Amino acid sequence: MERRHLLVIGVLLVASFVVILNETVMTIAIPVLQTELGVQPSVGQWLTTAFMLTMAVVIPLTGYLIQRVPTRTLFVLAMSLFSAGTLIAFGAPGFGVLLFARIVQASGTAIMLPLLMTTIMTLVPPARRGAMMGNISIVIAVAPALGPTVSGFILDHFGWRWIFGFVAPIALATLVLGARLVIPVAETSASRIDLLSVPLAVLGFGGLVYGLVGIGESAEADSAVPVWAPFLVGAVAMAAFVARQIRLQREDRALLDLRVFGSRQFTVAVVAMLLAMATMMGTFIIVPYFAQTVLLFDPLQTGLLTLPGGLLMGLAGPIVGRIYDVRGPRVLVVPGALLISLGVWMLTTVSTGTSLWWLVLSNMALCLGLAATFTPLMTSGLGSIDAHLYSHGSAVVGTFQQVAGAAGTALFVTVMTVVAAGSGHPAESPEAIVDGVRSVFLVAGVLSFVLIAACLFVRKPADAQVVSH
Repeated sequence: MERRHLLVIGVLLVASFVVILNETVMTIAIPVLQTELGVQPSVGQWLTTAFMLTMAVVIPLTGYLIQRVPTRTLFVLAMSLFSAGTLIAFGAPGFGVLLFARIVQASGTAIMLPLLMTTIMTLVPPARRGAMMGNISIVIAVAPALGPTVSGFILDHFGWRWIFGFVAPIALATLVLGARLVIPVAETSASRIDLLSVPLAVLGFGGLVYGLVGIGESAEADSAVPVWAPFLVGAVAMAAFVARQIRLQREDRALLDLRVFGSRQFTVAVVAMLLAMATMMGTFIIVPYFAQTVLLFDPLQTGLLTLPGGLLMGLAGPIVGRIYDVRGPRVLVVPGALLISLGVWMLTTVSTGTSLWWLVLSNMALCLGLAATFTPLMTSGLGSIDAHLYSHGSAVVGTFQQVAGAAGTALFVTVMTVVAAGSGHPAESPEAIVDGVRSVFLVAGVLSFVLIAACLFVRKPADAQVVSH
């Protein structure tokens, strides 16, 4: 590979890590922010909900943007939005401004990962994609795992504003560096955007994610909007969006080209990634909650739970990528799915006396399993579609990951809350929460069996030749 292409990928990797790390730093910070800003828990959760909603709305547009906007321009736009949001959050005088800042941050974050995946699929030869996509798995899985650790340390020593204060100079430096080093990596086309597809995408994906998040919120408190309403709006808009894209893709004008699902391998990989992502995000929400409410860990201790697993995932990512290049995906994804299942089933045994080490070991098993599945699934899925559809495939993967993350979080929070309320103990008592958490991981354990079954059907794309040694 040319040195300038490696520099482009390097800059995009660093930028993506910074913006995605920001996605989970709020997990531990929200209770602190609720107290300091004087807002109710249902209001405070919007710092996460609004972020996820914005991601779900913007990511479907990225397939179109990557094909129409030069790489450098799109990178500068994404990092400028993220940097601006981070600076606004750092100086936010109250909750309203902080919420606005999170939406601006999310707008930039949503563009980065599809841009990174499309760039790698365009520049890297098929036989070397596994190793390079292994670096993406560091970004996509390690950054969310490290978010709570970073957040816990900063909250203990500096206060919530510095969650954004420490990120801002790194984001600005990456923006300046990328503006100089990032080069166009593919030809752009000049076709006009379909104005009807945009609001349909916003209402479709936004409605589904808001509905999923609303399930979790209504389980904890009365919801202002009936739970069925956003699902109804989302489903109708999504049906219209899909019909519109099928018509437009005949002229190569689709906002999100659904021909990617013509590849059986891509479809299998996306289904498996949905299951893995839902399990990951749900677990990363529930375990810190359990640690803080039942085991009474402070923010830093809670954050440190995910650190060994995050580091293990980071070390494993490039190794997994190299194994993929030599042996293909099956030798990785099936053991990986089994490890995810092991980590989840370990968590079905938690109690009021569970040790820190049991939580750390289960998290390490889960993280190692995720490292072994994410890279092969992304590489085999995207590698099995036509090159001119890479940007749309990347957008589909990114969108479905957001929907899966929202679905996993909603499912886990709802199960925990409903079981805790009917446990026979006061709903907020440690005993009730333990019953709820055990039930959550029984559900996750069943999901992990479906993931194992899906991984049995994963194959290596025909164009990716095995590397000879």
